[in-house]
Amino acid sequence: MAVLDSNIPQGELAQKWTQHKNKINLVNPANKRNIDVIVVGTGLAGGSAAATLAELGYNVKTFCYQDSPRRAHSIAAQGGINASKNYQGDGDSDYRLFYDTIKGGDYRSREANVHRLAEVSGNIIDQCVAQGVPFAREYGGLLDNRSFGGVLVSRTFYAKGQTGQQLLLGAYSAMNRQINRGKITPFNRHEMVDLVKVDGKARGIIARNLVTGEIERHAAHAVVLASGGYGNVFFLSTNAMGSNVMAAWRAHRRGAYFANPCYTQIHPTCIPVSGDHQSKLTLMSESLRNDGRIWVPKKKEDAEAIRAGKLKPTELKEEDRDYYLERRYPAFGNLVPRDVASRAAKERCDAGYGVNKTGEAVYLDFDAAIMRYGKEKALVSGMKDASDAEVRALGEEVIETKYGNLFEMYEKIVDENPYKTPMMIYPAVHYTMGGVWVDYNLQTTIPGCYAIGEANFSDHGANRLGASALMQGLADGYFVLPYTIGDYLADDIRTGKISTETAEFDEAEKSVRARIEKLMSGAGNHSVDYYHKKLGKIMWNKCGMSRNATDLQSAIDEIAELREDFWKNVSVPGSADSKNQELEKAGRVADFLELGELFARDALERNESCGGHFREEYQTPEGEALRDDENFTFVSAWEYTGKPADAVLHKEELVFENVELKTRSYK
Repeated sequence: MAVLDSNIPQGELAQKWTQHKNKINLVNPANKRNIDVIVVGTGLAGGSAAATLAELGYNVKTFCYQDSPRRAHSIAAQGGINASKNYQGDGDSDYRLFYDTIKGGDYRSREANVHRLAEVSGNIIDQCVAQGVPFAREYGGLLDNRSFGGVLVSRTFYAKGQTGQQLLLGAYSAMNRQINRGKITPFNRHEMVDLVKVDGKARGIIARNLVTGEIERHAAHAVVLASGGYGNVFFLSTNAMGSNVMAAWRAHRRGAYFANPCYTQIHPTCIPVSGDHQSKLTLMSESLRNDGRIWVPKKKEDAEAIRAGKLKPTELKEEDRDYYLERRYPAFGNLVPRDVASRAAKERCDAGYGVNKTGEAVYLDFDAAIMRYGKEKALVSGMKDASDAEVRALGEEVIETKYGNLFEMYEKIVDENPYKTPMMIYPAVHYTMGGVWVDYNLQTTIPGCYAIGEANFSDHGANRLGASALMQGLADGYFVLPYTIGDYLADDIRTGKISTETAEFDEAEKSVRARIEKLMSGAGNHSVDYYHKKLGKIMWNKCGMSRNATDLQSAIDEIAELREDFWKNVSVPGSADSKNQELEKAGRVADFLELGELFARDALERNESCGGHFREEYQTPEGEALRDDENFTFVSAWEYTGKPADAVLHKEELVFENVELKTRSYK
């Protein structure tokens, strides 16, 4: 049994990372040429890690299921990336970023990891600017910042609504340089289907070539998982449709503990579901909440009239609108954290105030911001007697500069002009704070196997603050893993090449082939999507924005039954030894069917509400999350022992020496 040792360095919080770097083992540059590292996933975390490791001299193999690293889901991140540079002079600091992140995660994350994240955040911006990432700039040429939910400062750097795309292009260019130097060997359109352990250490992977169907063996001295999150266990989410948990789950089945699977983030600013045939949801950036005001009608009859198409939102008077976030949380208003905003929207819609045909939508209105910016621009332009129409036109120009591509995307999907009528939004599954358990060095419970970015659990606790995903992914890839992995690899300088012609690789490949054969041999009564959609409905209805013990137990039972039926009756057409996208999906859904049950078990075990995990039995009289710090201040780390029902729970107690645990308040 693996020992759950977080390996947090001794000493003062602000000095832990510096002292740790000074004391860990290093690998001589000449020896790095003899060491191989596999990186699974080439988004921001994997791409930055691969580029940096190769720059240091290691031989790197990268694997992604996309046709290019540029297609990683990191490209979809819109609003920005956090860093505590205090360019706005509004009181930001490393400590404030650390505190906001700990508080935003509802005091369920590890202090040492979060402080390190804050410390290196400024370096990320410098690195990306040097790569040519076109961050937005103020008139004087300095980098601009905007605010995101859960904070009282402006620390979010952005590139219009394309921040993830621009950052990914920076990481990809760094990767490409190393590919051209021969230090990175890319394996695109390849999927990791198993982890190989030799003498208890991660020594390679089994991958499937998604073009030819071939099963391949790849060896290395260490394996880095950077494969993203598991939000698609809900079927409908803001994730790319190919996003999956396979790499992380294969490692979990080989001995890597899986931590806090029930911590899933519901994003409040998504385009509402339009029908049963929808395959994914679209995110509208949280940055829109800087200027958009969220509201529903005060009167149910007005909401009913809007749903029936008898009343337009622009016809509703100001006094008849309920700006419920501003009413309930006056200190933060529309910029409360995502979990708080999501639950508030659900509460209003459940109470009958929803505004689309399904009753599951609220308004995000930019009218006030358009007029405010228009008046300011008119004055700056010398137009002291500008008409309302002129002011509106000027204000729309400002909004277009800040959010133009997001408004364009919304109009293309919904066929409504958000400059003229409020956007409709509703919460949807977005990010997963849970993931593979890692220690301070980002190493899993399998020696030599590391997990970075969204694939691990380490930095966000029970709720991620907006613009912190990009920060964590790049921090892990550029500035943390390249240091910490050397401490492990220093013992491998005399190991030599790892052979794939061993009994361990034979066993792993045999296991993979047997699994594929089993997937292909189903009775063929139902498609893969049939099972994925059924799982998604169970997860959303019983493990979604709110949970209770009865529903969670029911979900556990239903998922177990669904999984049994899947293996008997799934239909996977085509052949195993050629391109077969249904086989790809089947393998991913098979893992989701195991993860879903563990997710529900984890949620049932945690008898408290915290962050994105909201248990209906544990809430304040005002409907806010009610934590139980006496009994649940720990990380749930699950050990695989054969099936989810038999998983063993290990607890990493969280110790808070630098912040006081108190009830989160954004009022």
